[in-house]
Amino acid sequence: MIHSRNRRLRVNESIRGLVRENVLTTDDFVMPIFVMEGENKQEAIPSMPGIFRRSIDLTVKECKELFSLGVKAVNLYMKVSEHLKDNTGKEAWNKDGLMQNTIKAIKDAVPGMIVMPDVALDPYSIYGHDGIIENGKVVNDATNDALARMSVSHAEAGADLVAPSDMMDGRVMVIREALEESGFTDVGIVSYAAKYASSFYGPFRSALDSAPKDDMEIPKDKKTYQMDFHNSREALNEVFKDIDEGADVIMIKPGLPYLDIVSKVREAIDLPIAVYNVSGEYAMVKAAAQNGWLDNDKTIIESLTCFKRAGADMIFTYFAKEAAILLNK
Repeated sequence: MIHSRNRRLRVNESIRGLVRENVLTTDDFVMPIFVMEGENKQEAIPSMPGIFRRSIDLTVKECKELFSLGVKAVNLYMKVSEHLKDNTGKEAWNKDGLMQNTIKAIKDAVPGMIVMPDVALDPYSIYGHDGIIENGKVVNDATNDALARMSVSHAEAGADLVAPSDMMDGRVMVIREALEESGFTDVGIVSYAAKYASSFYGPFRSALDSAPKDDMEIPKDKKTYQMDFHNSREALNEVFKDIDEGADVIMIKPGLPYLDIVSKVREAIDLPIAVYNVSGEYAMVKAAAQNGWLDNDKTIIESLTCFKRAGADMIFTYFAKEAAILLNK
């Protein structure tokens, strides 16, 4: 006779809900947003169905809708005009730049929205790299100084947290010190501590035209600063260093193929963990759903819940709006 039957706690949805270990809510989401120059402009991103580049006015409108759905945090990326790009990234800290004006507009219109601008030079670089190029290489320390100036300008515009995604060594400490010295002691840092050199970023780079250029004597990829996807122990080394340097939130990117890293880091630290459900992951689900191979809605909720189960506290995802609508039902 069987005395222990696990199925007793799966008999119906009420019982399953009562013993459920992880529950997904709209408070878990950060919506990445692409911003472009102009007014009343919106451009579809072909590789990411349902995602758009928008001018500031339409971005504000979108943020209002997101907030009404319960999505209370956005992560900002700029589509920078070609004539503003160079090898210094100086447009990144222009107080009247597209990023700075976007931050101000969102905070003015939706004060409760948490704004997390991306901190990296690739959208501003003529080379498409996350750092400054010297003698054919991405240099570390000069890039850190640029990232610090960029972060302070974001804080001045009203950012709640800055999100350095560049993977330069020591940049969290340089940014933290710059924020402290400028009086922005309450501005947090979401550190991309374990960001891997991944093939899953393709649609994102087409959205911003931020891929490394092939026709120049520079590195053709970002493997000299982003992590090798073969490694896992190295991720903990990166995480511990960023915590020591002053990170407030630890980011792991990409997401679904790296749930082992999320789980490993969760066991090792008490800080909040963010995970990035990247553009390639989004595009794969959308492509499969459009072909009738997956149920779009069920797959979205299942995949996002997997991040919670692995140990993430917040999820950067292009599904945020769609998932919020599903959860609100």
